[in-house]
Formats: sequence, C-alpha cells, structure tokens
Amino acid sequence: MADITMARLHEAMVILYAVSLVFYFVDYLYTTKKAIRIAMSLLGIVWLMQTVFLVLYIIETQRFPVLTLFEGIYFYAWLLVTLSLVLRIFYRFDFAVFLINMIGFIFMVIHTFAPVQIERSPVGEALVSELLFIHITFAILSYAAFSLSFVFSALHLLLYRLLKQKKWTKQWTSLPSLGQTEQGATISILVGIPLLFVSLVLGFQWAVVSLEEFSLLDVKIVGSFILLIIYSVILWRHRQGSLNGMNYAWAHIYAFLFLLLNFFFGSRLSEFHFWY
Repeated sequence: MADITMARLHEAMVILYAVSLVFYFVDYLYTTKKAIRIAMSLLGIVWLMQTVFLVLYIIETQRFPVLTLFEGIYFYAWLLVTLSLVLRIFYRFDFAVFLINMIGFIFMVIHTFAPVQIERSPVGEALVSELLFIHITFAILSYAAFSLSFVFSALHLLLYRLLKQKKWTKQWTSLPSLGQTEQGATISILVGIPLLFVSLVLGFQWAVVSLEEFSLLDVKIVGSFILLIIYSVILWRHRQGSLNGMNYAWAHIYAFLFLLLNFFFGSRLSEFHFWY
C-alpha cells in the first residue's frame, strides 16, 4: 500500500509539474500575472512534495541521496526546481526559469518512471501502464487545443471572405471578430505546444521503460516532433510580426492537416503505436 501511495504521489508531481510548464509558457510569451501565479503555486507544491520525499529518504537511509545515478537524478531535479523558484522570486529571470523548468521536468519524469524504479517496485507494471495513460492523455489534450486553433482559423477565413464580398447578414452576428479569431487561434496553440512537448517526453520515457528496442526514426515519433516544430515556428513568426491575418490562418490550417496525417497514417506506419 505504501509503494502504491508513493507511486501515486510521484505521478501527481509529474502532472502538476507539467501543468505548471503550460502556465510558465503562457506567462513567458504574454507576461500575465494570473498565469505566473498559477505556475508558481503549482511549482511550489511540487517543490514541497520533493523536499518532503527527500527528507524522508535521508532519514530512512541515514545518508545524503547522491550515491547512485537514481538518487542523483532526483536530487538534481530538486535542485533545478529550487533554483528556478529562487531565480523567479528574487531575480525574475523569466526565460531562464522557463528553460530550467523544462530540463527539471525531463529529469523528474526520468526519475519517476526510470527502469530501475520500475524493476524494483511491486507496482512497476501499474506505473508503466499509467505512464502510457498520462502520455496519451496529454497528447489528446494537445490535439484538442490544435483542433480549436483550426476552428478559429477557419472562422477567420470565413469572416474575411464575408467582409470582403460584403455578404454580412444577421445570421453571422454571433460570430467573433477577426481579431478574436486570431487571438483564439494563438491562445489555442499556446496551450497545445507545451502539452505536446510534455506528451513527447512522457512517451519517450515509456518507450525506454517498456520496449526492448525502438527507433527514434519511428514514423510517429518523427512526425510528432515535426508537428511540435511546425506549431512552434508558427507561434514564433506570429510573435515576430511576420505572420498575421490570412497567412496566419492558413498556416494553422496546413499545420492541422499535417496533424491529421500524423495521427492516422503515422500511427498505422509506426512500429509500436498500436494503441492509437
């Protein structure tokens, strides 16, 4: 029972860490006080849980946990969270904090679902299964966000055409404005990008733990990383002011078409993505 409880608490830490990354990403791009407050609160909970586990482990083993790779990874992840909180609270180095948390999250996932942890735990099979579940859940959430960006972009094209051809009637009064559709598409991929990143990290760790061998050149893996790059470039160019209006809407639509291609055909051609 204790092992199961500890496993659940570590999974909760990974999820809280992942959600905090989403809000850190939003704050970095748009500097919203609400987003940073949520991100800091979630990261504070993660740090508190990590610290409690670290202290309990020291008490149990009667030594500092750095003698094995497994212990070192956990201590390193704890240090990164601590450092990111210090930099944010006292120095407000937002970009540095965001990058540190990305690295910290990766190492937290490695520790929580490390092969040595799975092998020595009586709930190892459950951990592997739940890692897969969390990976798929975050992937689907990211796809939902990108689908929403597609909808907003399609509405943007429709509104532009109606206004240009002067075919505006009362039946279209419930539609958002051009500015609102563009903003909606931006917010959607702003959420979708970190969710997809988290999903890829979790999926990679699941493959390391569960599969005897797998190729990084697997069609679904390559397609997912390309998808992440495509949406990141779209967002970056929009932030730079070089991609706006109709071109911005079309970029979202083409990116979503690639998402569908990767989702259906990438899964069929993949060597191990049978669960999609």
